[in-house]
Amino acid sequence: MQNFRKCEDCPSSVLLLKFQNGGLAAKPGREIERHLVECEFCSTEVGFYSRYPQAEGASETAEIPAPLFELAESLLMNRQRDPSSLDSLLKEKGSLAVDRIK
Repeated sequence: MQNFRKCEDCPSSVLLLKFQNGGLAAKPGREIERHLVECEFCSTEVGFYSRYPQAEGASETAEIPAPLFELAESLLMNRQRDPSSLDSLLKEKGSLAVDRIK
Protein backbone atom coordinates (compact mmCIF):
# COMPACT_ATOMS: atom_id res chain seq x y z
CA MET A 1 0.00 0.00 0.00
CA GLN A 2 3.05 2.24 0.34
CA ASN A 3 3.20 2.96 -3.43
CA PHE A 4 -0.54 3.50 -3.76
CA ARG A 5 -0.42 7.18 -4.68
CA LYS A 6 -0.66 9.55 -7.59
CA CYS A 7 2.69 10.21 -9.29
CA GLU A 8 4.00 13.03 -11.45
CA ASP A 9 3.33 11.09 -14.65
CA CYS A 10 -0.29 10.28 -13.70
CA PRO A 11 -3.09 12.05 -15.60
CA SER A 12 -4.95 14.71 -13.63
CA SER A 13 -8.21 13.83 -11.93
CA VAL A 14 -9.98 16.11 -14.43
CA LEU A 15 -8.61 14.05 -17.34
CA LEU A 16 -9.52 10.78 -15.62
CA LEU A 17 -13.06 12.06 -15.09
CA LYS A 18 -13.31 13.10 -18.75
CA PHE A 19 -12.01 9.65 -19.72
CA GLN A 20 -14.61 7.93 -17.53
CA ASN A 21 -17.38 10.09 -19.01
CA GLY A 22 -16.21 9.39 -22.58
CA GLY A 23 -15.20 12.99 -23.20
CA LEU A 24 -11.67 12.45 -24.54
CA ALA A 25 -10.47 12.16 -28.10
CA ALA A 26 -9.15 8.78 -29.27
CA LYS A 27 -5.41 9.38 -28.78
CA PRO A 28 -5.56 10.79 -25.22
CA GLY A 29 -8.08 8.07 -24.35
CA ARG A 30 -5.71 5.34 -25.52
CA GLU A 31 -2.86 6.91 -23.54
CA ILE A 32 -4.96 6.86 -20.39
CA GLU A 33 -6.05 3.26 -21.07
CA ARG A 34 -2.37 2.25 -21.25
CA HIS A 35 -1.64 4.17 -18.05
CA LEU A 36 -4.52 2.48 -16.21
CA VAL A 37 -3.05 -0.95 -16.94
CA GLU A 38 0.10 0.03 -15.02
CA CYS A 39 -1.28 2.39 -12.34
CA GLU A 40 -3.48 0.89 -9.65
CA PHE A 41 -4.15 4.30 -8.09
CA CYS A 42 -5.55 5.86 -11.27
CA SER A 43 -7.50 2.68 -12.04
CA THR A 44 -9.07 2.96 -8.61
CA GLU A 45 -9.86 6.63 -9.17
CA VAL A 46 -11.61 5.84 -12.48
CA GLY A 47 -13.49 3.06 -10.68
CA PHE A 48 -14.56 5.58 -8.05
CA TYR A 49 -15.93 7.89 -10.75
CA SER A 50 -17.77 4.93 -12.23
CA ARG A 51 -19.38 4.07 -8.90
CA TYR A 52 -20.00 7.69 -7.86
CA PRO A 53 -20.77 9.58 -11.09
CA GLN A 54 -19.86 13.23 -11.00
CA ALA A 55 -22.19 16.03 -12.08
CA GLU A 56 -21.85 17.43 -15.60
CA GLY A 57 -19.30 20.21 -15.74
CA ALA A 58 -17.34 18.92 -12.74
CA SER A 59 -14.04 20.76 -12.63
CA GLU A 60 -10.95 21.17 -10.52
CA THR A 61 -12.85 23.67 -8.38
CA ALA A 62 -15.81 21.34 -7.80
CA GLU A 63 -16.44 20.16 -4.26
CA ILE A 64 -14.95 16.75 -3.50
CA PRO A 65 -17.68 14.06 -3.27
CA ALA A 66 -18.56 13.27 0.36
CA PRO A 67 -17.54 9.56 0.23
CA LEU A 68 -14.13 10.43 -1.24
CA PHE A 69 -13.65 13.24 1.28
CA GLU A 70 -14.45 10.92 4.20
CA LEU A 71 -12.12 8.23 2.88
CA ALA A 72 -9.27 10.71 2.32
CA GLU A 73 -9.83 12.28 5.73
CA SER A 74 -9.68 8.92 7.49
CA LEU A 75 -6.52 7.94 5.61
CA LEU A 76 -4.88 11.29 6.38
CA MET A 77 -5.79 10.98 10.05
CA ASN A 78 -3.94 7.65 9.87
CA ARG A 79 -6.62 5.49 11.43
CA GLN A 80 -4.94 2.17 12.09
CA ARG A 81 -7.70 -0.01 13.56
CA ASP A 82 -6.40 -3.08 11.75
CA PRO A 83 -4.71 -4.03 8.46
CA SER A 84 -8.07 -3.99 6.71
CA SER A 85 -9.01 -0.48 7.91
CA LEU A 86 -10.11 0.58 4.42
CA ASP A 87 -12.37 -2.46 4.21
CA SER A 88 -13.72 -1.68 7.68
CA LEU A 89 -14.37 1.93 6.70
CA LEU A 90 -16.19 0.91 3.54
CA LYS A 91 -18.32 -1.62 5.44
CA GLU A 92 -19.05 1.03 8.07
CA LYS A 93 -20.11 3.52 5.39
CA GLY A 94 -22.18 0.85 3.65
CA SER A 95 -24.07 0.02 6.83
CA LEU A 96 -24.75 3.72 7.39
CA ALA A 97 -26.20 4.03 3.90
CA VAL A 98 -28.39 0.97 4.50
CA ASP A 99 -29.54 2.40 7.84
CA ARG A 100 -30.61 5.64 6.15
CA ILE A 101 -32.72 3.74 3.63
CA LYS A 102 -34.68 1.84 6.29
